[in-house]
Amino acid sequence: MAVEVGDMAPDFELKSHNGGKSVKLSDLRGKKNVFIAFYPLSFTPVCSAQIPSYEADLSRFAEYDTEVVAISVDSVPTHSAWAKSLGGISYDILADFEPKGAVAQEYGAYIGDKGFSERALFVVDKEGKIAYKEIHELGKQPDNEVIFDVLRKL
Repeated sequence: MAVEVGDMAPDFELKSHNGGKSVKLSDLRGKKNVFIAFYPLSFTPVCSAQIPSYEADLSRFAEYDTEVVAISVDSVPTHSAWAKSLGGISYDILADFEPKGAVAQEYGAYIGDKGFSERALFVVDKEGKIAYKEIHELGKQPDNEVIFDVLRKL
């Protein structure tokens, strides 16, 4: 199953690298836009550039009333160690760990034969609908300016 622009975003509740707290998408409905960045695996080169780029732009995301979350199939301890190695990531990196890739599958962003998610970006508006969806090449870092263009229009 894959979601498309205009669909209601599938709800999820996943554990964060920030103290293992639970983050539930529907808790943000009516309050904030949500930028969801699925990425393949922690400690890989492109991901290690992509994820800190969102940290560097957090104030810009805040200008558009947008919460940033990143999701991969790695475990909470892996995310915690990786975030520390990157110099600290304050937004939530969520573990789609068990059952492995279940949330990525709901969004149509899971590569089953590889066992990890696509490099897939989604913007969920305050009403909970998918406002943007893009699947990127695994070896290429997405351009944050594209997301800011989407957020400007919400």
